[in-house]
Amino acid sequence: MRVATASMDAMTPTDYLIDIVLLGLVVLQVRGRRMDARSLLIPVVLVAFTASRYLKSFPTAGHDVLLDVVLAAIGLVIGMACAATTRVWIGADGTARSKAGAAAAALWVLGIGSRMAFQEYSAHGGADAIARFSARHQITSSQAWVTALVLMALVEVVARLVILRVRGFQTSSANTAAVAA
Repeated sequence: MRVATASMDAMTPTDYLIDIVLLGLVVLQVRGRRMDARSLLIPVVLVAFTASRYLKSFPTAGHDVLLDVVLAAIGLVIGMACAATTRVWIGADGTARSKAGAAAAALWVLGIGSRMAFQEYSAHGGADAIARFSARHQITSSQAWVTALVLMALVEVVARLVILRVRGFQTSSANTAAVAA
């Protein structure tokens, strides 16, 4: 069985740019915004770009799939918690709006920050410890870590988007029903 190597690639300028844009989304979420097609576009484009850039393979040997499932589950919990701590209401213009609270922003930053911290740790002194952990837990390659971390991020973003869109639709429907009555 192949185990993770002791050297993982350092973050590229594109990696930093993606993380900066994701962190920038926190500012937009805290300010509040309309839940329209435009507000959906940026996260969807980022998810599609990230998936196309990093999900080149899905290692399945050893416990690689378990790593994917565990980190995706963590992403799901963070995404659900972000959505749950985001206020959804109908604005004066009749459209659904959302505004992330401090807890949602903190969770979003926690998710992004933990992935960035792992990457920085792996590139600046922690690669040997990660390789030992990987060998002990049958994680077969650095690509297994990349795949799992990207899946964590993608599930986090998609879970938040889906839940907020459902809540926005429900709020709009309830408002329409109330106006009609």
